[in-house]
Amino acid sequence: MESFEQLLAESTKIHGHICAGQVIGVRMSMAALDWIGITDPKGADRKKLYVLVEIDRCATDAIQSVTGCSLGKRSLRWLDFGVMAATFVHLETGRAVRVTAREEARALSESYCPEVVEKYQRQLEAYKVMPLDDLFVFQEVKVALRDCDMPGRPIRRVQCGKCGDWVQDCRELAREGTILCRACDGERYYQVVESDRSAASSTSS
Repeated sequence: MESFEQLLAESTKIHGHICAGQVIGVRMSMAALDWIGITDPKGADRKKLYVLVEIDRCATDAIQSVTGCSLGKRSLRWLDFGVMAATFVHLETGRAVRVTAREEARALSESYCPEVVEKYQRQLEAYKVMPLDDLFVFQEVKVALRDCDMPGRPIRRVQCGKCGDWVQDCRELAREGTILCRACDGERYYQVVESDRSAASSTSS
């Protein structure tokens, strides 16, 4: 694996700017990979690694950059818990570690880089040198991964009985004998607006 400096530079390039979250994500990933025995996440070990992230913040971009895992590859899964934490799973051995960023590290940054006046810059620099146990909590865990959440072709595709959309990866719901997508079951995040274009399409058909 590349050095911390190389990985941070690569992550910063992908994310668009350097920030404390990039440092946290890179160091978290490096420590977790070492913990579970992954040495080449983007090469020989790329099919052995699965990551679950609990927050959609800067550190998640760094985790993706270091591990090579992504939503599109289905090797990275986002759980909307709002916690600065991620769990790294070795798919062959089953060994897994959940790593959580310590809230106390924010205040501790003053003792590591007191010469840096600006708070966020001080945290950024301190997180680079802070001992791992001051920066993170490590928990060895067991993770039960469902077949339908794993990389590879979809296990099944079914059609929503209400709107007609096709649902993959076991995300459908059965309601009174009818298969529904989550939007039709009440989780719709959008409202359909009748536009000139959609009206014209409807008329032509």
